[in-house]
Amino acid sequence: MRFILWLSVMWFAAVQAATAHELWIEPIDYQPKAESKLEALLVNGQNFAGNGGTAVRLAYIPKWFTRFDMSLGDTVAPVPGRIGDTPALDMDALGEGLHVAVYQSSGDVVSYDGMEKFQTFLGHKGLERFEAQHLARGLSQERFSEYYTRFSKSLIGVGAAQGNDRDMGLETELVALDNPYLVRGDIRVRLTYQGAARANVPLELFEKSLSGDVARKVFMTDDQGVAQLPVQPGYSYMVDAVVMREPAAALAAEKSVVWESLWANLTFAVPK
Repeated sequence: MRFILWLSVMWFAAVQAATAHELWIEPIDYQPKAESKLEALLVNGQNFAGNGGTAVRLAYIPKWFTRFDMSLGDTVAPVPGRIGDTPALDMDALGEGLHVAVYQSSGDVVSYDGMEKFQTFLGHKGLERFEAQHLARGLSQERFSEYYTRFSKSLIGVGAAQGNDRDMGLETELVALDNPYLVRGDIRVRLTYQGAARANVPLELFEKSLSGDVARKVFMTDDQGVAQLPVQPGYSYMVDAVVMREPAAALAAEKSVVWESLWANLTFAVPK
């Protein structure tokens, strides 16, 4: 049994290191009844796992995260679990109201063999200017590495789903300014980095239907770091935005990386 568990951990670790795509929290039920169990998948993949996108379900592996908790108002509780648990989030609701799940990954390294995949990543996230910076810094175009960290959140509306999302103190974060389980119409989100608004930058909105079809749209934040997102009943949503920066000298030397990325992610659903 221990050998099988070890193989599973090694396999998950290899997948996590090899796939520099979105990492999101996907509840089994976005709006469970009061006093229900909360279950959510931790997913690493592309295109919100729709329309030919890839998806790998990650298990509960403590060394893979530095923070994994659930909040309801001012109440915060760590997500319990045992190594290898899937779904990674499986716990009792903290009460009735809007729950906010938070997952901050341990940092990891992805390596590039040539510029093609790096250019694709930059183009997908609206970060094309970093290609010119890569060349201006005289970095290798043959093989180089990037250090990345994930900051993922999910809104789960338990029972009447009263309450609001709030800033959870993540280095980069998406905060819903409207409760999607109560508000009808557009949902506003604020994007921050180190506590300050990320103004006039792109973010992605993935919209998934009940049949699993996914549409992707790109929006720009305004001067206050806020984007107004059109949503429709019966769909689930993922919002994603990436900070790209030069790594600190100590991190660059320790991990042998030339870039660092920080991924903010938020999932929620809109009731029928």
